[in-house]
Amino acid sequence: MKHLSLLFILFFLHLCIYSQRLDSVQQGRTDTLAEVIVEAFNSRVHWKLVPAAVAVISSREMERYAGASMVPVLNSLPGVRMEERSPSSYRLSFRGSLLRSPFGVRNVKVYWNDIPLTDGGGNTYLNLVDIGQLTGAEVIKGPAASIYGAGTGGALLLRSELPLSAMPQHRFNAGISGGSFGYYRQEAGWQYQATQFSSSLQQVHQQADGYRDQSASRKYAIKWQGNWQYKQQQFRFLFFYTDLYYQTPGGITLAQMQLNPKLSRQAAGAFPGSIQQRAAIYNQTVFGGIHHTAAIASHWSLRSFITANSTAFTNPFITNYEDRDEKNTGVGSQLVFSNDQLQWTTGAEWLYNHSGIFDYGNRSGLKDTVQFKDNVFANQWFLFTQLQYAIGTQWSITTGVSVNSQSYRFKRLTDPLSAYADRSIKAVVTPRMALLYRLSNNVSLYALAAKGFSPPALAEVRPSDGNFYGDLAAESGWNYEAGIKGHLVDHRLQFDIAVYSFKLDNAIVRRNNTAGAEYFVNAGSTSQGGMEWLLKYQLVRQGKTFFSGVQLWSSYTYQPYRFENYQQGNTRFSGNALTGVPRNIWVIGADIEAGKWYANTSLNSSSSLPLNDANDAYADAYRLVQLKLGYKAGNRAHQWHFFAGIDNLLDENYSLGNDINAAGRRYYNPAPGRSIFAGFQVKF
Repeated sequence: MKHLSLLFILFFLHLCIYSQRLDSVQQGRTDTLAEVIVEAFNSRVHWKLVPAAVAVISSREMERYAGASMVPVLNSLPGVRMEERSPSSYRLSFRGSLLRSPFGVRNVKVYWNDIPLTDGGGNTYLNLVDIGQLTGAEVIKGPAASIYGAGTGGALLLRSELPLSAMPQHRFNAGISGGSFGYYRQEAGWQYQATQFSSSLQQVHQQADGYRDQSASRKYAIKWQGNWQYKQQQFRFLFFYTDLYYQTPGGITLAQMQLNPKLSRQAAGAFPGSIQQRAAIYNQTVFGGIHHTAAIASHWSLRSFITANSTAFTNPFITNYEDRDEKNTGVGSQLVFSNDQLQWTTGAEWLYNHSGIFDYGNRSGLKDTVQFKDNVFANQWFLFTQLQYAIGTQWSITTGVSVNSQSYRFKRLTDPLSAYADRSIKAVVTPRMALLYRLSNNVSLYALAAKGFSPPALAEVRPSDGNFYGDLAAESGWNYEAGIKGHLVDHRLQFDIAVYSFKLDNAIVRRNNTAGAEYFVNAGSTSQGGMEWLLKYQLVRQGKTFFSGVQLWSSYTYQPYRFENYQQGNTRFSGNALTGVPRNIWVIGADIEAGKWYANTSLNSSSSLPLNDANDAYADAYRLVQLKLGYKAGNRAHQWHFFAGIDNLLDENYSLGNDINAAGRRYYNPAPGRSIFAGFQVKF
């Protein structure tokens, strides 16, 4: 892997030298990468001027793959790992492990158009969002406490831009696609734009039979968003409804995967298998949010949001049948002062969750006798202030601090003698300091220090084993980082290189009981230092050759994470590699345009990773090749788009979402083998 990385760097250096020679004879051409504006930390500046590890995903990069999910898009970024245990069952981590995320998204704060999707219990149903509803995203890696609250992982900022227009206009779009394993997708939308108001209505239906037994999925989603600007005020609203169903095949052993990777979890002893229990997830969510921005005086503005949503969640599992009724609300506000040199932001955010959790026995997919009925309340709030100051034209400094708090109230309704159990994690101060120096107009150096704080999520305090773990402690630690980023070779080469050292105390680790139900414990400390890079090189753009555009890109992640001071009973795991973390991930790709035709191809090479804390079982390394070909035609009024592609071209037998520390060594959730897809889209 290291030799391949060195060869790729030398290849890029060769391209740099070659393109410098071209620049001397081709002045005035626009063969350069577009400048990217970043909104992370309320900065709204050029990407290379943000003193943090921020990755930007454009709408073009969103379209690089099949368009069925965000998994391959996010996995093309360094320091980011998104896993899929079964279709629509996602896990996400930034610069970290998935120790505490058997399913769902935790320890990463997620916002959509500045409205939080993360609830008061620390969970995010990212699988409710369809990639076709987005126009881009920003990824903030590492503790981002000063403005996004608690969390050691970072933040994901989803975007679905809806601009205004000088002339009123209506636009319509529709699409259909399909492929292997019963994959089918249909989408349609309408958009209206005017001088003061714009609105968009989108509908998506997606389904698949699945690669494995008991892995079918179905999603229906409808989203309505709008943008209304009146004088010095702007209102943006976002409403969506998602009806999501997916079967959960469950983990299998290595021998079972080698025998037949399509198997679902098999019966063992007194426990039946996934097919018999009809293991699945049903999620019906209604979400609404409004974001308001107002200019209240010269250089002053106020940004606020209010949100509410309701989720009906049902999960027939091997050992139980769980129903959840979740109600969430949230409010937040930011007061911003900004001029040419200084920006000061201060504000607060509060998120509230109420969950009724009812567990029954599972009799072949049907509710049986009551096991537990629980009532849980979760509150999460933080106050923050942040100052960004430019010193001349070369230096800028960012300082910020937040005060974070999380609390839970729990009561077992099926126990008439029980009282509410309270768990409050006292307010924790988390500072962040960053310094940026501009070596030139195109290249910047930065360094930062930030404290991360991550309280246990509701699904960890009250996990699937049905117990309440009020003594589970919050994770915390300091992250130190330095990086260099910018453009070279007349803006043909874009680069972002970072090194970091993160020490985490009270790491939360997933455990399984003999029935396979999960619970969580604190695992001492971890050492999570590493390095990452992202390179993009514009080899050809608007050229006079056969190719009208060629972009090469590469990302590399080095994560030699280790446990420190970690012991379970009489067994010491100190010095072991961190569970679920590949040491090396290298992704390379090419985006090629030739007139109306285009091709996107990528290779994701991931090293082996430990499947349990003892490090006596490893998932094999894999190389995932993906290819997409397409044809776009039409004009501004009418556009047609045809595409087709192949996923897992090499037909690798690998697991993209392992069950770490699984009982019975059922670690593996095999991903689909070689598959094809094709589709058609029209806009008018």
